[in-house]
Amino acid sequence: MPLSIQPLDEANAREIAGWHYDAPYNFYNLNPDEIEQNVDYFLDPRNNFYGIFEDSREFVGYCSFGEDGQVPGGDYSMPGLDIGMGICPNLTGQGRGCYYVAAVLDFAQQMFAPPIVRVTIAAFNQRALHVWCGAGFHIVDNFEHQYQSVPFFILVRENARVLKD
Repeated sequence: MPLSIQPLDEANAREIAGWHYDAPYNFYNLNPDEIEQNVDYFLDPRNNFYGIFEDSREFVGYCSFGEDGQVPGGDYSMPGLDIGMGICPNLTGQGRGCYYVAAVLDFAQQMFAPPIVRVTIAAFNQRALHVWCGAGFHIVDNFEHQYQSVPFFILVRENARVLKD
């Protein structure tokens, strides 16, 4: 499946704001009373949000690069490019995660050329942990969300292409 990553537009941002995941993934649902604030956040260039598209047309998810990928309570003192990611709820659990992650990592390499990439994943999200570990990430830390008492893992991967230079 050909994937592309493109700037997020307002229609995509509004779609994300309306996504609803079933338990236990409902942790990721956004407050429906804060749609405009969420859309503004997604579209703020400082937050580096991009859309993930299949066949260059079908919006299937998003990714972000930088502080948005960090979770309150984690130790991010070591350098690394933080990646955040979300997939449309009706596409999760179908075995496509490795394709989405590969596309996001390729895009991150092209745009930012980071020596280290990092993701932070809720401990209950075994699907995401499996996919990111399969992409060469390993757990380096765990902590509890500063406000919601949810355990999280921080995972990193050294970018071999950068390290060879």
